[in-house]
Amino acid sequence: MFKFIKKIKTVFIVFLFIMFFIFLFSQGQIYKKEDLEYGLTFSKKQATELGFNYQDAFKAVLDDLKVKKLRLPAYWDEVEPERGVFQWEDLDWQINEASAAGADIILSIGSRLPRWPECHIPGWADDLSKNQKDSEILDYITNTISRYKDNVQIIAWQVENEPFLSHFGDCPQLDKNFLDQEIALARNLDSRPIVITDSGELSIWIPAARRANIFGTTMYRDTYSQWLKRYIHYPIKPGFFRFKKNITRLFTRPDKWIVIELQAEPWGPVPYQNLTREERDKTMNLEKFKEILEFSRQAGFSEFYLWGAEWWYWEKETQNNPALWNEAKNLFKN
Repeated sequence: MFKFIKKIKTVFIVFLFIMFFIFLFSQGQIYKKEDLEYGLTFSKKQATELGFNYQDAFKAVLDDLKVKKLRLPAYWDEVEPERGVFQWEDLDWQINEASAAGADIILSIGSRLPRWPECHIPGWADDLSKNQKDSEILDYITNTISRYKDNVQIIAWQVENEPFLSHFGDCPQLDKNFLDQEIALARNLDSRPIVITDSGELSIWIPAARRANIFGTTMYRDTYSQWLKRYIHYPIKPGFFRFKKNITRLFTRPDKWIVIELQAEPWGPVPYQNLTREERDKTMNLEKFKEILEFSRQAGFSEFYLWGAEWWYWEKETQNNPALWNEAKNLFKN
């Protein structure tokens, strides 16, 4: 009986220690609403997929929403559709328009960039050996940075997108040594900060954060699981992100922490334009948008790049539903 009570006491003490540890590492600064900064990711591919003239959608982002912080992907398969033949017109246009509007730009480079299928590799590279493909990626990165490094509105280079989440998307397995080569090349070509991103819910941040000047996490609450074949709501609180941030800081300290991808569009079993409104509402609507804005504020970050501008535009232009667009507009007024 005495041994049993002793075991119970030991378990209780360990439990209290664990709870104290979690409580301690879940602390962190929570910013006031007036201290928050918002930007967004714009994908020419996504706007085109939705049936829009991407220039119209982009101009609406700049002129109507008045966004001053942008993340723009330099998709490899778009800027180099043929081997050694670069087509810069569309990316030039986006960067020139954003620069004229006074918007700061994070330019994303690499073969793995935002939007499905995650890896945007030109068809001509499919039959290359890994060494050949790696060499071509480095050449594309060199050409991209060299072309735009004189633009003062570009504030950082994002190298690859969520590289440590390589099981997600139609992508090859991560080669950490090659990732380090890409980062070293970008640093050698230009002195601006390097952004490395990682999943907020599914990854350990340390490998990504130790490579970054600016570390960017994603932040999602409601998704569809292809594995479980159902919608899921992540059972986490804002303290989860403060905890991960504090643990990561024990091993590495990037100069800046941001939310690079804050969910503001639906996530379903098929593209959202093929879902009913009821299905879209399961993972994102105006109420959920407001909820995730408050959730993210309490997570201990002050700068956020919203994910879903193309969807807001689609809802406004094709579904007679400008609610998300107008709500977002209020954010960028501040």
